[in-house]
Amino acid sequence: MTSPYHLCVPSDPHTSSGALSGIRVLDFSSVVMGPYATQMLGDLGADVISVEAPTIDTNRVMGPGPVDDLSGVALNLLRNKRNVVLDVRDAAGREAFLRIAATSDVVVTNLRPKSLERLHLTYDDIRDVRPDVVMCQAQGWPTDSPEGDRPAYDDVIQAASGLAHTVQLRSGAPDFAPTLVADKVAGLTVVSAILAALVHRERTGEGQLVEVAMVEALTSFTLVEHGSAAIPVPPIDRPGYRRIVAPQRRPFATTDGWMAVLPYSTSNYRELFREGGRHDLLDDPRIATAASRAANAPDLYEIVERIVATRSTSFWIEFCERHDIPAGPVRTLDEIVEELPVVDHPTAGRYRLIPPPMRLSRTPIALRRPAPRRGEHTAEVLAEVGLTPDVASGADAQARDRSSRAAGS
Repeated sequence: MTSPYHLCVPSDPHTSSGALSGIRVLDFSSVVMGPYATQMLGDLGADVISVEAPTIDTNRVMGPGPVDDLSGVALNLLRNKRNVVLDVRDAAGREAFLRIAATSDVVVTNLRPKSLERLHLTYDDIRDVRPDVVMCQAQGWPTDSPEGDRPAYDDVIQAASGLAHTVQLRSGAPDFAPTLVADKVAGLTVVSAILAALVHRERTGEGQLVEVAMVEALTSFTLVEHGSAAIPVPPIDRPGYRRIVAPQRRPFATTDGWMAVLPYSTSNYRELFREGGRHDLLDDPRIATAASRAANAPDLYEIVERIVATRSTSFWIEFCERHDIPAGPVRTLDEIVEELPVVDHPTAGRYRLIPPPMRLSRTPIALRRPAPRRGEHTAEVLAEVGLTPDVASGADAQARDRSSRAAGS
């Protein structure tokens, strides 16, 4: 594999030189938030064992894929993991889960609190078999809130966190960001919280319960700048960072495409105005200070937009580089995907690898394992904890189903 991303591909999947080598993570999560977090933990060298229910997980069928249980999403989201299918609703499946948990340093789940209670897989249950475990519960709402057991998906959290309202400040109607931002921000928060808990355990020997609520993660993310003038008490102004929600803040059309241009200093604006023939604006008070530029952002965006429209994208890129003005072309998803490195999957064929968003000089990130098929490692993992694969079939549940069908026939 040739790639600008310097991702190591070792020949032995059991070999890890990553920063989390020796840490075992039991991933009892689904959809995107939890699996995204455990993908990063796996990339960092952890031995991630994902436990999947007998029903197929959503991420395996999110869009098309080369095989039935590996969508384009799953090919990257499930990498660096082993996969076990268990029916934890029956006694044998639950016992197998707890056997694996007893060997795990970290347990990650996005099941809601009442579901964990019904399954007898709460933090207390896990701690009984692994006293120093770090268990992360990641769900939509804080467990101590009235909404604690309510379902939550990305759209709901974007609405509840104020993020959808920031679009309303800009365009007049609330809307969703066209990406699963709540899932992914929460996933990043899960990773940070788990790493902090592991550092604490390294120092003290103590495990702990970690909770990440999607709504709190995305609210914190949104308010970094949008709390703005409303943060002081009493507030100076309403929330919403004015430059960011200005309708004029958008990519600008050139004569042959689109680009982003963000003059960030007085000298940046002067160079751009001079090139655009706007010598009348070189000493305009609106560009004199950072405060005046922020306060007058809508007007300044419109002026820049008219100037940028007079030249080609390549002209402006070269001009902005020469004058140290932040700028760049609007790149398409097609272009970005086309540049991703291509690797081989043993059953799904060739696919494009989304590189990890971090580089570590002494503990390089590696693609040790391609995304597993459903239950691919069930026998292997159960053997490691002294069990045979038949416990994974949900034998108790299947027997009940057969009995129920027979009684009804």
